[in-house]
Amino acid sequence: MASNGLKETLAAMERVKLAAKEAAMKRLIKGANNVADVQRQLAPEDTGALAGSIAVTLPGHTTPPYSQPGGSRVVGENQVVITAGNADVRYAHLVEHGTSQAEAQPFFLPGYRLLQDKVKRSTASAYGRAARKEWNRK
Repeated sequence: MASNGLKETLAAMERVKLAAKEAAMKRLIKGANNVADVQRQLAPEDTGALAGSIAVTLPGHTTPPYSQPGGSRVVGENQVVITAGNADVRYAHLVEHGTSQAEAQPFFLPGYRLLQDKVKRSTASAYGRAARKEWNRK
């Protein structure tokens, strides 16, 4: 029985999907760590606890309790989450946005906005490179 190539094409498409997803996730993790580093540099250093509370949480893991934004939750399959705050540092949002008695000292959103386009571009580029490489593999 002659093969029309459908089986091989479907197998190649599955390989492309897996390789591209893996490459994009690696680049996304690297980008999230870069963003977190910038946020740590921008965070006020009264005690250093706020900068130390900035964490990158990988897929399948739980974010720290009382972290901003969103508190404790399990990170989804294709996500990497950057949070500020934990059980000891519960004031990240107050520093970021300020209070009636304290001036805002933004560090989280400016750090994110500074690198968001670069991370998006590099993740998309890694995805495309991996997909092309895997598709052209024999």
